Amino acid sequence: MRRIAIINQKGGVGKTTTAVNLSAALAESGMRVCILDLDPQAHSSLHLGIALDADEVSIYHCLTGQAKLEQARHRIDDHLWVVPAHIDLAAAEMELAGEVGREIILRELVEKDNEEFDFMIIDCPPSLGVLTLNALTTAGEVFLPMQPHFLALHGFSKLLKTIELVSKRLNPVLALTGVLFCMHEGGTRLAHEVIGDIEQFFETERKKGGIWSEVTTFETRIRRNVRLAEAPSYGQSIIHYAPTSHGAEDYRALAIEVLEQSTLLPDVSGAQETETVPTPPVSIK
Repeated sequence: MRRIAIINQKGGVGKTTTAVNLSAALAESGMRVCILDLDPQAHSSLHLGIALDADEVSIYHCLTGQAKLEQARHRIDDHLWVVPAHIDLAAAEMELAGEVGREIILRELVEKDNEEFDFMIIDCPPSLGVLTLNALTTAGEVFLPMQPHFLALHGFSKLLKTIELVSKRLNPVLALTGVLFCMHEGGTRLAHEVIGDIEQFFETERKKGGIWSEVTTFETRIRRNVRLAEAPSYGQSIIHYAPTSHGAEDYRALAIEVLEQSTLLPDVSGAQETETVPTPPVSIK
């Protein structure tokens, strides 16, 4: 199973849109996919038509030891599931602060889960706190969605240092494997310049090896598309809401690239189970 954390501490760059629609496109191709919604805003859950009441089981109950993942998981269609979030998840940052081993709670939940999937997609919150740290210790790889303009680069280096720090201290199999450009407008010079700068940066970093050795910028660009913005209000992925739209075309193309990646990446299944987590824990706030 590939465990992919989709992360960017900057909001509005297409993180949740990518988590949901890439998952739906992979599921359409026959892959068994589970989305873990770790964002207290619960946007992935809402995107798929799940709005929980306070007393319904969510990822919050799993992280706080009140439920297993299987008790919170909802089936969306034949090949797609989601473990939804609720606004209560915002309290988990504070509640878990004093817990021993708080960085690996999610990883232990996933390892105890008996359901088998081809992909686990983790939608991270737009912040670098305990929830994001749990995602990074659980995942085997990171996808970084970005909007190709200048402000999208703000905080970029801090995020990359966080990923590298978690890889060194808590999760040695973690690697950044994909950078995705969303809300792309191919006709603007700025977009080309920003993309060129980022590609050049990663070309340099890739030569250093380590967590950068597998990084690639996806050839697929997610174009600006009004259907992508409309789909969440109908509680559907773009694949179901507007299957012939540019948005659906783009995420299907991205899914093909991700599946092609699977034949190139090393098999790290089970590798995390044997790793010793050092103490004291790392703080990424």
